[in-house]
Amino acid sequence: MKIKRPYAKLTNRDLDILNILWDSPKSLTAQEITNSQEGLTINTVQAELRKLLKLELIAVADIVYSGTVLCRSYRPAMTAQEFTISQFTSEIKEFAGDISASAFVAALLDTEPDKENRAREIEELEHLLEDYKKNLSDETK
Repeated sequence: MKIKRPYAKLTNRDLDILNILWDSPKSLTAQEITNSQEGLTINTVQAELRKLLKLELIAVADIVYSGTVLCRSYRPAMTAQEFTISQFTSEIKEFAGDISASAFVAALLDTEPDKENRAREIEELEHLLEDYKKNLSDETK
């Protein structure tokens, strides 16, 4: 999935709704979202859902019955990890001229206190870099 825009304008309430959807094994209606957390009202949830739909962070999963009324159920359009990475990379792009990718990756690796985890991450990065090199050489042919 390609991320289309940074989401810097999200509020804590937006993130609350996204977290509820990410934590749910199934799509949820506005009423189910409202019932899942104290302090939420149906009007707030519906307004937030419209905003998140417009930002393409959620999608309508299905039309379902809630009692005798048809209503939409919603699901996240990306995983929490994809969302976090999109937020993170949009922030990093602001400093692209000041920080090289290799310096940034090295700084991230330095934050991992466990040597085994760091070694695993380095090995995974090596595989990713080999794939990038292969794709670059394929593009130049």
